[in-house]
Amino acid sequence: MKLSHTVLPAIATIGLLATTSCGTSDASGGTNPEASNAPAYCQDGPIKFGIEPFEDPAKLEPAYGVLADAMERELGCEVEVQVVEDYSAEVLAMRNGKLDLGQFGPVGFVFASEQAGAEPLVSFGTSDGKLSTYTAGLWVPKDSNIRDVDDLRGKDLALGGVGSTSGDVLPRYALKTAGIPESEININYAGGHPEALLALANGTVDAAQVNTQTLATAQAAGTFNQEDYRRIWTSEPIPNDPITVRPDADPELKKAVKEVLLNLSVQDIEQVGAFLDVDPAGPLLEVTKKTYKPLFDLASEMGLTEEDI
Repeated sequence: MKLSHTVLPAIATIGLLATTSCGTSDASGGTNPEASNAPAYCQDGPIKFGIEPFEDPAKLEPAYGVLADAMERELGCEVEVQVVEDYSAEVLAMRNGKLDLGQFGPVGFVFASEQAGAEPLVSFGTSDGKLSTYTAGLWVPKDSNIRDVDDLRGKDLALGGVGSTSGDVLPRYALKTAGIPESEININYAGGHPEALLALANGTVDAAQVNTQTLATAQAAGTFNQEDYRRIWTSEPIPNDPITVRPDADPELKKAVKEVLLNLSVQDIEQVGAFLDVDPAGPLLEVTKKTYKPLFDLASEMGLTEEDI
């Protein structure tokens, strides 16, 4: 698979182009689906698959490249994976018809559903055949005098990125539940989950959000020693990210993509699953909008709007 890193101005994304299947090469070196035996639903170009930036794109791209290659083999269509700039960019891209498929964070899916009509297809399963979950958490150094959320008043708190379920909305929900106005805490958006963890590890903040996905990745990489820190708050389990399709996609594309995703081998999924704290990974499993009802309820209770992602 050829990897290319290009900025797509229309939706401000970093692109990964998987080019291993349908179409014959044209004079410019690209592919020409019309000259191939590609299915009708990909005759107009590649299937565009957006991924929210929940980890460093340089790490996500190879993992999603494996997933894209597997989809291409089964669909007979080129699949282009785009790690988007931020959560709102992905919603906007699907709403504007720039993405056919999108993996959204759970709260991101709420807005993708409401603003772009995104339809959930599958999410990530565990090796015992259950839908996977993860949790948000607030962490401090083990010798900190911060014992619970109430002790965060007047402290520096690193959050991941605006619109992130575990890196923004749920930690702020914890503050709200504890009756702590956000104005009483110095909230710093670090720019992502790994960056928030790094701020804590470097001692530049008093506390930081670290979800179980980032924790697992950092521990595997040897960049975070859990014994040196304490978790002062954890959320209820959060259903993992759904892979969705835009509502006006070709019905045959919807059907084919869902069937392919449900039947991918664990080997095609496990690299992505490792970033989502699904290890060992199982097959992808069907989900519906109902699966994410707690996140719709959360968004309503927090009074979130599209401007909050």
